[in-house]
Amino acid sequence: MYEKDRRIVITLDAGGTNFVFGAVQGDRFVVEPITLPSNSDRLDRCLETMVEGFRTVIGRLPEQPAAISFAFPGPADYPRGIIGGYLPNFPSFRDGVALKDFLEERFGIPTFINNDGDLYAYGEALAGALLEINARLEAAGSAKRFRNLIGYTWGTGFGVGIVSDNRLHIGDNSCVETFCLRHKDLPDINVEEGVSIRAVKRLYAEYAGVDDDTLDPKAIFEIAEGERPGDADAARRAFARFGEVAGDAMATAVTLIDGLIVIGGGITAARKYILSSLLAEMRGSLHTFSGETLPRVQMKVYDLDDATQFAAFAQGDSRRIKVYGSDREIVYDPQKRIGVMTSHIGASRAISLGAYAFALNSIDRDAR
Repeated sequence: MYEKDRRIVITLDAGGTNFVFGAVQGDRFVVEPITLPSNSDRLDRCLETMVEGFRTVIGRLPEQPAAISFAFPGPADYPRGIIGGYLPNFPSFRDGVALKDFLEERFGIPTFINNDGDLYAYGEALAGALLEINARLEAAGSAKRFRNLIGYTWGTGFGVGIVSDNRLHIGDNSCVETFCLRHKDLPDINVEEGVSIRAVKRLYAEYAGVDDDTLDPKAIFEIAEGERPGDADAARRAFARFGEVAGDAMATAVTLIDGLIVIGGGITAARKYILSSLLAEMRGSLHTFSGETLPRVQMKVYDLDDATQFAAFAQGDSRRIKVYGSDREIVYDPQKRIGVMTSHIGASRAISLGAYAFALNSIDRDAR
């Protein structure tokens, strides 16, 4: 959507340990990343570091940037750019920091701050998965097109973002989240305890009967692959269980949103051990008291990374029907369907592209 736009937007990857500053023009990074310690426990040093990083980036650009746009951990009032509340990685922000106003006063350009899950989904919708799938459907001769997308990130937590018809759904309280859904089998436990880095570590320890906190999901994946000593069966079971819990939460969301699902984040490297149980959960059944069986999700669910399933997804159940009272025929495809895929551009890039698109779209909208 903005791949030919010449405006430049400054971005920031805001981690509790480091800040990584960059700049995007036409959906491409145009400066080498600048990394500085975030000093997240000291508000004055943290804000000074932000100013230093952004000034350094601006000094390397051929022209004045159009905006600053980046993701920052919440809780927050994102439209107003106020960060505050319980932020484990940014304790100095807990009493409330008007970050948007601070940066706009320092640099004199519009500043936009969002949740990383939202920007991830926005990037995938405007420059990643949604464009890719619709292009593949067109190439396959299918008339089906998608406009809605749910983006999930698997990592430290279970992040989510929703985009409908190129519009990011932020909500009235900047509170579009998935972590507080219930765990499938533990209704008094939140779902993120089953879908996160700590969940994989806990499940492997439980299944393997070990107590080794140094084993992260990457190491557990290597155990599953037989590339590292350990209990391979327990490692595979841990990822499968992760997928089952994630699939239940995703089934709830897609029932309400009705769109494609794209998943990003480091744990997707173990996709081969996760997707089978995830899809099985989404393809499961519900029942009524009268004995009827209903699908867990109304739509048929496809794995879009599987060539055979994508071909069936593109074909659907297309047929020609006659218009009553005439000889004219139209194409009708009664199959309701959605698909699940892993990100092909990566979560970090998607977040940056989402930040870029959000800033330019906001500027253009305000100019109308």
